[in-house]
Amino acid sequence: MTIGLQRRLATRGAAPPGTDAGEAVVHAPRVGNLALFGGLALLTALVVLLDLRTGEDLRLVPLLVVVPALVSVFGTIRQTVGVSTLIMIVVVGSHLAYGGTFWDVTTGVIVTVLACCLGVGACALRIRHATQIARLRSAAGALQRQILRPLPILTDQILAHGIYTPIEEDRLVGGDIYEVVQSPYGTRVIIGDVQGKGLAAIGAGFAVLGAFREAAIREPALTGVVDALEDAVARHNVFSAQTGETERFVTALVLGFDGSDQVEAVNCGHLSPRLLHDGAARAVPLGHTSVPLGLAELSREARAAEWLDFPPGATLLICTDGVTEARDASGAFYPLDARLGRWAERPPYEVLEALNADLDSFSGGVRRDDIAALALRRTASGGAGRPLHSGHGARRAAETFSGR
Repeated sequence: MTIGLQRRLATRGAAPPGTDAGEAVVHAPRVGNLALFGGLALLTALVVLLDLRTGEDLRLVPLLVVVPALVSVFGTIRQTVGVSTLIMIVVVGSHLAYGGTFWDVTTGVIVTVLACCLGVGACALRIRHATQIARLRSAAGALQRQILRPLPILTDQILAHGIYTPIEEDRLVGGDIYEVVQSPYGTRVIIGDVQGKGLAAIGAGFAVLGAFREAAIREPALTGVVDALEDAVARHNVFSAQTGETERFVTALVLGFDGSDQVEAVNCGHLSPRLLHDGAARAVPLGHTSVPLGLAELSREARAAEWLDFPPGATLLICTDGVTEARDASGAFYPLDARLGRWAERPPYEVLEALNADLDSFSGGVRRDDIAALALRRTASGGAGRPLHSGHGARRAAETFSGR
């Protein structure tokens, strides 16, 4: 199943087919005209009756000028104009009926008209702002779908479930990245964490993902894929320097699956994977860890690949430091290895569900960094060359494979 980002997107709702995002806001469910004007009529009648009883000692009808401002918070422009017109007629009529000096009546009428016009203007500005926000979110959603592939993903070699949670609620994309690519040489997987946050970090992450999607299919050796990623980050940093932006580096773990009982790995300053097998969970030590992408010129050693055991039925968990560096109220770090042992017998999607819920409980719902995690399990077949599947089709295949 898909959690994390998929759940966030689902809770935001979607516009009907063929409907612009801004139109979706304007045409969102709202208070009905009958309920609105019926309630307004009762309120107006009540205020007028009380005003008649209090007489000139306490004028209540002029207080109705606040009603258009209240309606502008939740109503449409048409509803606000209708309410403002009704209130204007009642309040201005009240001023004329009670009489008074010329300036008293004139001032009351002017204040009423201005209050009603301000209510209509506030409603128009609110809808305009909501429309702009909806369009921005729609564009961000489209950007997210281009940057990060929906989960789960099923290839010939592995089934990949995952969670992705940006630190900010209104951001659909953060500094963490992942990708799964079916290639002629097996399945290639990357998970990474871009230094920093914001749009600049997203740009560096997109540069890495674009290079990975191309190099994973083109390069026979996994180290060749990583060299292409290094070049992409270096080029991105040159461009960033020219435009006055901060240069970035990217920690990454790149894996290669060929259907055997082992996994090829190249670690570029990233966290070690965790292996869940036979009811136990343990960190998989990596003998060679290179510098992050973008910092190759600081090291004299070339990046090297190593092989990790990946027996049938095992789950390989890879994640970013948003998981291991989550803190509780006392400042203690999240004990990932101790918690994974509790879920070692569960299927991959249940491990991720438990991990996501436990992180929320441990941190009290306060996240300090983006979180990305992939749970990888071997498929029954070991062939290569079949295109990968993702999204709803992969979800059905994943449920079948997982025995759901």
